[in-house]
Amino acid sequence: MVRFSLGAGLIALATASAAQAQDEPAVTSAPAAARPAQPPEIIVTGIIDQTEQDVLQGTSVLSGEQLARDLRPTIGETLARLPGVSATSFGPSASRPILRGFQGERIRVLTDGIGSIDVSNTSVDHAVIINPLLAERVEVLRGPSALLFGSSAVGGVVNVIDTRIPRRLPTNGYRFDAIANYGSAANERSGSAAGDVAVGQHLVLHADGSYLKSDDLEIGGYALSPAARAAALSQVGLPQTGDEPIDFAASAGIRGRLPNSASETWTAGVGATIVTDRGTLGVSYGHYDSLYGVPVRYATAIGQEQEAPRLDVAQDRVDLRGEVNVDGPLIDSIRIRLGHANYRHFELEEDGSVGTAFYNNGTEGRFEILQANRGGWKGATGVQYLNRLFDVDGDEAFLPANETNQTGIFTLQQYDAGALKVAGGARYEWSSLSARPLPGQSQFFRGQRDFGALSASLGASYGLSDAVRVGLNGSRTERAPSGEELFANGPHAGTQAYELGNENFGKEKSWGLEATFHAHTDRFSLDASAYYNWFTGYISENRVDPSACTAVAPDGEVDLPCFQYQQADARYYGFEADASAHLFTIGTTRLNADILGDYVRANIVDLGPVPRIPPARVLSGIEAQNDLFTARAEVEHLFEQNRIAAFETATRDYTIVNASIALSPFGKDSKTSLLLSANNIFDQNVRRHASFLKDFAPLAGRDLRATLRVGL
Repeated sequence: MVRFSLGAGLIALATASAAQAQDEPAVTSAPAAARPAQPPEIIVTGIIDQTEQDVLQGTSVLSGEQLARDLRPTIGETLARLPGVSATSFGPSASRPILRGFQGERIRVLTDGIGSIDVSNTSVDHAVIINPLLAERVEVLRGPSALLFGSSAVGGVVNVIDTRIPRRLPTNGYRFDAIANYGSAANERSGSAAGDVAVGQHLVLHADGSYLKSDDLEIGGYALSPAARAAALSQVGLPQTGDEPIDFAASAGIRGRLPNSASETWTAGVGATIVTDRGTLGVSYGHYDSLYGVPVRYATAIGQEQEAPRLDVAQDRVDLRGEVNVDGPLIDSIRIRLGHANYRHFELEEDGSVGTAFYNNGTEGRFEILQANRGGWKGATGVQYLNRLFDVDGDEAFLPANETNQTGIFTLQQYDAGALKVAGGARYEWSSLSARPLPGQSQFFRGQRDFGALSASLGASYGLSDAVRVGLNGSRTERAPSGEELFANGPHAGTQAYELGNENFGKEKSWGLEATFHAHTDRFSLDASAYYNWFTGYISENRVDPSACTAVAPDGEVDLPCFQYQQADARYYGFEADASAHLFTIGTTRLNADILGDYVRANIVDLGPVPRIPPARVLSGIEAQNDLFTARAEVEHLFEQNRIAAFETATRDYTIVNASIALSPFGKDSKTSLLLSANNIFDQNVRRHASFLKDFAPLAGRDLRATLRVGL
């Protein structure tokens, strides 16, 4: 299991390095100790390429065999077993990554360095418009270095790298990759294919497509948690025995399968790139189309249930990427990246009518100048622009039509003096947010806010030996409030709350410290990180007295719990650790063991715990590897989470066991492989504390999966 974690430096994930060129084998995902006897030399994609040992802050890389093993329909679930990563898990079709306890506005999800241009940050029931089936590599960057991609990325960045815009001429003039996948828990059938062909000496054409269909998810017990079942029983006066209420399953019919969780998704894309000795210029077009259900959220009385909507999602997207190799004494290269997308989704009622419609048109671009290396000093400077036009139309339009414009300038500078490495970066961002008032909204509605946010970080690492390196990073960050945090005023079906923003919010500011430790030898690898963040003006959504919402509701009536965005001081701290070791070798087979653990604690001063913080976790595995197969067994334990906000319920601890075998019948260098895995072998009823639906929608029960990859 690869765990390239906890040592990333002040870098960003703008473009893929040559190691991820589509005509080269994917970087394997074995732990450092499982590879040949040499330090890991994994290039982390970014503004400045570096090896994994040189970077200073928390980074994980998911590719190759591990990506195939962890592949799920959503990017959140695909990454959820990486250190420091969890997922929002709003059913099997909508799950966004959580990094170090941060989610939503504090996490940026990118495709090849540009935002996904969807509305997944607006609500947890909205899917991320990135298909993991088409990913060649996923990079997770935690900590303040991610701020080079926007002031909202204080928690980190997830960058999904695909091949839709080719980067170079394919070997032998063509390339073809395909994957077919089956998962038993949801009767999931999926497949994808991508190919490139060279036309002449300088033009590469690309085409790709994918399809996924799944049924309602099988779960390892009741859909409702013990707390939700007990509340329902007490509402109607029925007895219960221990944790299992009498006749509850028969009354509600919600055991063993998660209603309204089926999905169907397809994508198609084309691209073309001109490749010369002096650089590349490529464009692409992609279409995404999905229909998925949101799991039923049951009311307190047995048999009652709230609406079970389905989401009909579509996006059309155009991208451009270019790079010029200057190779001058001052400038090494110049890069440009641009993306534009039209997005919409309809929230369908049970009769198929459109209840609420979401529209989002977005454009994002980056321009970067990379400096030449001069005596160990190198760097990059750039500008980024983002425009977002967002509108919600329907009975549950909780947010007025609004527009966001952001322009940021940034620089990253690094100095390498051998044992000592120093990195510093800064970003200044102008944000302008405007909105039209909802019908009946107060005459005092301002509808326009402008912010200037400055963020900077400085870090250094020192090599105690060739195998051991320690580092320390400090940061000062500022984040402008989002349109949702400023302008929300209405019922939100996804969170089952009346959400209320505050136009008078100031900037969210924080200080952060992170210490890192790396040790890599031929037989052992350890990466560890500890961090602490102090927030001033931290923006969070808290349950308040209903009068706060009825006072400003357009019709003066509120039927849902009232949740209001508020600002206060907050503290986040935690650690991540990840180790692997080579135990022994029998013939050509190596036996390796690995273990990771993570923990985060977050508190709003004078209020209590931050809601939906993932609990502490330990995951340990053992692998046998040779050129023909990799066999793995692992145990993951998540501890109880009882540090909860007033409106949360506690989440029990659980342990799950997984096993897999990856077969490479033509050797490790072949692109053909078959992976068989058994996940949650003992069919545990697992609930992710960070999920809004954790009392109504568990994760998958026992899931047997088969994945076939072929390539030419």
